[in-house]
Amino acid sequence: MIATACTIALGVVGAALLMNLYRLAIGPDVTDRVLALDTMVINAIALIVLVGILYGTTMYFEAALLFAMVGFVTTVAFCKYLLRGNVIE
Repeated sequence: MIATACTIALGVVGAALLMNLYRLAIGPDVTDRVLALDTMVINAIALIVLVGILYGTTMYFEAALLFAMVGFVTTVAFCKYLLRGNVIE
């Protein structure tokens, strides 16, 4: 039963990832592209967590946590670059 729910959730999150990829490709503005990339990171974290639940191991949860930290730092760096023109002052 949990395997069926995880499989359906993997399909739905995968579809959301494809929709974000579409927004990343045709986004009318740079800020839309940054938001699409941030949302893609969140969807990738969801995929990693779902695979961890499906396989029943905790190793994937640690990878999702690391991916979340890197995704946060890159989003902040992109936004800082868009606002100021440089990342490191």
